[in-house]
Amino acid sequence: MDAQNKTDDLDPRALAEACASKMWADDRASKALGMTIVRIAPGEAVISMPVRRDMTNGHGICHGGFMFTLADSTFAFACNTYNQRTVAQQCAVTFIRAVQEGEVLTAHAIERSKSGRSGIYDVTVRDSRDVVVAEFRGHSRTISGELLTPHTDESR
Repeated sequence: MDAQNKTDDLDPRALAEACASKMWADDRASKALGMTIVRIAPGEAVISMPVRRDMTNGHGICHGGFMFTLADSTFAFACNTYNQRTVAQQCAVTFIRAVQEGEVLTAHAIERSKSGRSGIYDVTVRDSRDVVVAEFRGHSRTISGELLTPHTDESR
């Protein structure tokens, strides 16, 4: 049985989880920042990240770039749940509240629209008190290839 047939046999949730596992195996950036996958489902992802001292800026609060990175990683995991390699096309973030060192942030990405090769995903980032600290919108673009099918170097 080839890899394509194996993925065709998976239910949507199992496929989403298998895609996340494949991406996570090579995602050194998210791991280095202490991110943890909380939940994966088709078109959806939840990822958490602790705010460490080395993530704070000159104001003593979490640098916005780290909050953006958490939202962006969560967006990436949500839009890659269908075994189609998908990348960010455009992203925007609105920072709502400052975040202190020691907080654990949780980002929840949800698919809002998927048509052809394009998708729109909203990501809400909350602190450990469940207060919204940032809102992110990502536009995705599906590119060639599949996550769970072996690729040659030319297809990457």
